[in-house]
Amino acid sequence: MATKTIFVAFAMENEASRNLFTGQRVHPKTPFSFTDMSVKEPYLTEWKQRVLTRIRRSDGVIALISTSTPKATGQLWEIACAASEAKPLLGIWLNDSYRVKPKEMGSAPCKVWTWDNVSNFIDSV
Repeated sequence: MATKTIFVAFAMENEASRNLFTGQRVHPKTPFSFTDMSVKEPYLTEWKQRVLTRIRRSDGVIALISTSTPKATGQLWEIACAASEAKPLLGIWLNDSYRVKPKEMGSAPCKVWTWDNVSNFIDSV
């Protein structure tokens, strides 16, 4: 299995979920592998240009969608940027009870967080 480069867009309030999401790639039974291009520490200057560069270098973008997403202007910008760059994009629901797809996702799908859903997306990019 080839390692793909994936940018993970997330609301800062969901940093723990992002850590779990990206951490699962090192589990020995995980059926996928990827290089995480998400931003671990907020940039103080020129953040949009730096994020755009990371998104452009990525094979695809996974957006972690939660109740925090509608107010996460940075995450919404990252999703819109991925769409405008025509990057393969997948939304992953973090909550079973919250399923509101951001308009920035366009026609990109949102799916339940399962290894199969993540693996199928990564294999497709």
